[in-house]
Amino acid sequence: MSSAQAPSETPRHYQLFIDGKFVDAESGKTFTTPNPATGETLAEVAEADKADIDKAVQAARRAFEGKWSTISARDRGRMLYKLSQLVESKTKELAALETADNGKPIRESQYIDIPSVVENFEYFAGWATKIEGETIPVPGQMFNYTLREPVGVCGQIIPWNFPLLMAAWKLAPALAAGNTVVLKPAEQTPVTILELAKLIQEAGFPEGVVNIVPGFGETAGAALAAHKGIDKVAFTGSTEVGKMIAHAAADNLTKVSLELGGKAPNIVFADADIEQAVSGAMMGIFFNQGQVCCAGSRIFLDERVKDEFLDRFKARAEKIVVGDPTNAATQMGPQVSEEQLARIKGYCDIATEEGATVFAGGCSPQLEEKFQKGFFFQPTIFSEVKNSMRVAQEEIFGPVTSVITFKDEDDLVRQANDTIYGLSAGIWTRDITRAHRFAKQVHAGVIWINTFNMFNAASPFGGYKQSGYGREMGRHALDLYTQVKSVWVDLSGKPIGWFGN
Repeated sequence: MSSAQAPSETPRHYQLFIDGKFVDAESGKTFTTPNPATGETLAEVAEADKADIDKAVQAARRAFEGKWSTISARDRGRMLYKLSQLVESKTKELAALETADNGKPIRESQYIDIPSVVENFEYFAGWATKIEGETIPVPGQMFNYTLREPVGVCGQIIPWNFPLLMAAWKLAPALAAGNTVVLKPAEQTPVTILELAKLIQEAGFPEGVVNIVPGFGETAGAALAAHKGIDKVAFTGSTEVGKMIAHAAADNLTKVSLELGGKAPNIVFADADIEQAVSGAMMGIFFNQGQVCCAGSRIFLDERVKDEFLDRFKARAEKIVVGDPTNAATQMGPQVSEEQLARIKGYCDIATEEGATVFAGGCSPQLEEKFQKGFFFQPTIFSEVKNSMRVAQEEIFGPVTSVITFKDEDDLVRQANDTIYGLSAGIWTRDITRAHRFAKQVHAGVIWINTFNMFNAASPFGGYKQSGYGREMGRHALDLYTQVKSVWVDLSGKPIGWFGN
């Protein structure tokens, strides 16, 4: 398998995208984003702050109340579909940039991320003409119907683990429903979203419909969440930051949807197909370098299969090819940043201090000189973990999993649900009755049975408890970006009430 064409080593330069134009930040400030595989600067990017957020919100408001409101649902759908085609035509270029900016292997960028972006824009393009009201059979000579209308100007804040895909998850339903958007990408990974802005222009979206304002959470993100001109805030990221977003939006009673962290139980029963379960555990924790909110980071093993499972799991984990993410043979690239790498190392230290055993990995790999400044970490398995340990309770967001054994099914359910999170869970068993019973008993928004990390634009995704509220994808995502108006019409022509003439 050949290597992907890497972007030029000369740093790229990007401006903000506001009101259909690329512009410098009001302050003139910029920041750099590194290639996490080498530590070298990939791009210099304009840094938005409150003044730029104000400009972007005003542009989005003008577009919402102006030209965008006059465009038919059919034409909105056609623009989204054209955008999907443009993204598909740029698959190789966008995938190479995604790998350079995020560090994920090119095989994931090119064959998972970008096709999923295309799928989401295609899917919601079809919804644009199908957002409908309803008639309600109320008593008397009254006609009552509802209108489902766009919310308005939406502030969207996305994470760095799937940069372009998370942008599509947010933009596609918002635009299909007729909203306008101010989107802030993560400061670690702004590049592909700014490339997407060029395709948004080419697809024919009017000025101001989509505005992209890269910057830091403490400045640009905070200003966006608290802005009085925003009608709805959508955030994907950590639970800690999600709470801050909700607090900031509360002062304006701004509508909020949150897709937050997770600590998913991945449960392997004794009757499971062990090889299949091992493959599922690999995908559950090592996909995207473990930087996945729904990662299967707590593996619950029936004691009867502990040794067989762990032996196979370790052997597979140690064969994972870690290194140059542009090489098509690479299975795991670097973590997104030096800060994230330090976080992972810190949690590994905590785990050993608490009494867990490093069963595999636990440190950075030795790589060729070009990648020695990169942010790499080995696939890591901790055994002898108790569910009360921090490594089993706190989201690490890296390729680190905790193995916990169980004997009793009732105790298993208690432990699986003993977490502040509730985003996802995996269940591995040949007993279909047990599978459905546990799918009902585990408190999580997404349950995978004999599989893991399966997604589709038509299927809702979101969490219980402190994993957030609201659902991404599927028709349920449209609930986040529309509001319902009830209209009453008197068909009798007679006065109503009891107050007389």
